[in-house]
Amino acid sequence: MPRTPAQHGTPAQHGTPAQHGTPAQHGTPAELLRFITCGSVDDGKSTLIGRLLHDSRLLYADQLDALVADSKRVGGRGGELDYALLVDGLAAEREQGITIDVAYRFFATERRRFIVADTPGHEQYTRNMVTGASTAQAAVILVDATQGLLTQTRRHLHLVSMLGVRHVLLAVNKLDLVGYSREVFEALADEFAGLAKELTIDDVTAVPVAAVHGVNLVARSAHTPWYTGPTVLDWLGAVPVDDDAAATGPARFLVQWVNRPSAEFRGYSGRVLAGVLRTGDRVRVLPGAAEAIESTVRRIVTMDGDLAEAEVGRSVTVLLADELDVSRGDVLAAAEAPPDVADAFQARLVWLGADELLPGRRYLAKIGARTVGFTCDQPKYRVEVDSLRRAPAKVLRGNEIGVANVHLDVAVPYEPYRTSRDLGSFIVLDRLTNATVGAGMIDFALRRSANVRWQQLTVGKPARAALNGHRPCVVWFTGLSGAGKSTVADLVEKALHAAGRRTFILDGDNVRHGLNKDLGFTDADRVENIRRIAEVASLMVQAGLIVLVSFISPFRAERELARNLVEPGEFCEVFVDTPLAVAEGRDPKGLYAKARRGELANFTGIDSPYEPPEQPEIRLDTTTLSPVDAASAVVERLAEMGII
Repeated sequence: MPRTPAQHGTPAQHGTPAQHGTPAQHGTPAELLRFITCGSVDDGKSTLIGRLLHDSRLLYADQLDALVADSKRVGGRGGELDYALLVDGLAAEREQGITIDVAYRFFATERRRFIVADTPGHEQYTRNMVTGASTAQAAVILVDATQGLLTQTRRHLHLVSMLGVRHVLLAVNKLDLVGYSREVFEALADEFAGLAKELTIDDVTAVPVAAVHGVNLVARSAHTPWYTGPTVLDWLGAVPVDDDAAATGPARFLVQWVNRPSAEFRGYSGRVLAGVLRTGDRVRVLPGAAEAIESTVRRIVTMDGDLAEAEVGRSVTVLLADELDVSRGDVLAAAEAPPDVADAFQARLVWLGADELLPGRRYLAKIGARTVGFTCDQPKYRVEVDSLRRAPAKVLRGNEIGVANVHLDVAVPYEPYRTSRDLGSFIVLDRLTNATVGAGMIDFALRRSANVRWQQLTVGKPARAALNGHRPCVVWFTGLSGAGKSTVADLVEKALHAAGRRTFILDGDNVRHGLNKDLGFTDADRVENIRRIAEVASLMVQAGLIVLVSFISPFRAERELARNLVEPGEFCEVFVDTPLAVAEGRDPKGLYAKARRGELANFTGIDSPYEPPEQPEIRLDTTTLSPVDAASAVVERLAEMGII
């Protein structure tokens, strides 16, 4: 999944070489392994890392001594060292007794350097585990020998597989609590290996561990004479770190900043995602235009001078031989083997939001260095992490995993996640709060992405509007059931029709007799209901009509979607503001009474929320305005907008 310092924090912010000294200063090698520790709550992740650092003295001595002293001061029990406090987070986290973020630590052996992400085990912090795994090359998954493989353990293994981590160590911890039983260890190792195989993870090693006593962390223990495999440190020192596909594949350079300090210097700053970029290379700019835009790499610039080439992972500034329109988020790719460009994909999704993923709702997706509009179809299935069974789903709830077709507003350069973590993944953001609510991994592009194109027509909206004698517009009436939306909309159309304006009403009840008769009243169905109507209304605006839409439309996000489908000045939101008590008192259809008796579920205002507009074009207080006066106010507002 994509990760940027602004979103997740960089390792340097969490305790890495920037704070502890560079490898050169301590005589350590350049080879680097990023790994994650994960598992269920209280499986002993922080204790394992703390004891590993303490027993091996791997962390630079000055910092280790300070951490040990701090651990004894804060958490020591009768002088006993609390190893978890060597790597746990802030004091507030210590007071709560849990880790609530990803704690990054840096250490080194004579062979390689390590960055370890200690992630929380609680289900509500699954997003933190995903963050840590997104950059990891290996994973250490802990299981409590007294508890066995729990749901969260299985979820973490599934996420590790989805995020492309291919090397996994199972640390069967707290083996001292079961008498260092070989049978318990082997049973858990076999069960875990079977699950990993189903998830196509082939490189799995199991180690019997008692982290609090340091058993099999740095050296083999006499407590497990029957075990002859590697220690945890042995495994960490030997696990492969190379990404041959990224290192040897075609060049990919992500533009993160257009750098132009002077008229003579136009550079594109970013990172080499794959391959090696060399001066003189022919590159293609993606997504580009209808015709391929290509140029040649003229210079590769760094603070220390120009380079002849930049390998994968290197951050540089690239100058091209030609003046081209290159923007943030574009990709410079090897011209002979560029990635594809598409706007619709099948993707695996991890939903992280407190609110469920609603098909058809508009979100944002951050892919590479670009943020674009995002929608999702109804999931094809969700994965039950205990059994790996594919279960039907209309939505995805927090911490659920599923597969769905997703759509972006614009085409982007991509590669399947199995080929490129950077170009094959994205995070999903809430449009209103900008909070991260999901993560996705691209499987493949949908055929419609390449085959469906917008057909340019001779007669367009301006010509139709000129023929009609007025500008087109969507007049969107929203409010509670019984507020008077349909009544006012009908009076507005009557007045406009009498004045010779071309109009049409889309009424909520009428549309559910045909176009939307397959939809119910769950949140997911309500979102789809409004999505369809918003698209129809947009087409009617293209026809040059004034279309009046009368729907409860309870969610701001969907009303905002409808607004964004037409041009500025072509949308008039009318809030028919009627208090719940007044609307319920009218109850022309008897729906409130049914809802109060529990006979009608998901009824807006009773057991389903209504989000009132924050800045409507016009607010109608129906406690003080008659329907005729309310309709007159809407017509006057349309005149002020220049529609009529």
